[in-house]
Amino acid sequence: QVQLVESGGGLVQAGGSLRLSCVASGNIFSINTMGWYRQAPGKLRELVATITTGGTTNYGETVKGRFGVSRDNAKNTLYLQMNSLKPEDTAVYYCNARVPLPGGNYVPYWGQGTQVTVSS
Repeated sequence: QVQLVESGGGLVQAGGSLRLSCVASGNIFSINTMGWYRQAPGKLRELVATITTGGTTNYGETVKGRFGVSRDNAKNTLYLQMNSLKPEDTAVYYCNARVPLPGGNYVPYWGQGTQVTVSS
């Protein structure tokens, strides 16, 4: 089992910045890729960014060039630096961790989410 706890959300004006954190606990040595997803009201959950244990990153098209994902494996912590925020970035942001299984599948774990609201 893996537990994920996010923090750092809040209210910010358009053009501002926020940094989200996600602390992992439990069976952390089994975690491979970690990432951030978000869900706005009435919309599907979408990819924000992922990062592997080796540091390879992947970003959703709408956040490329504005957001940066990083992880500190020694602190079991995942970060999301969000710059040049836009009102359309308003959503609940969820931390995600993947635990690989034999055969190529994986088990996803999710945090409880943290609200990010960007005012215009």
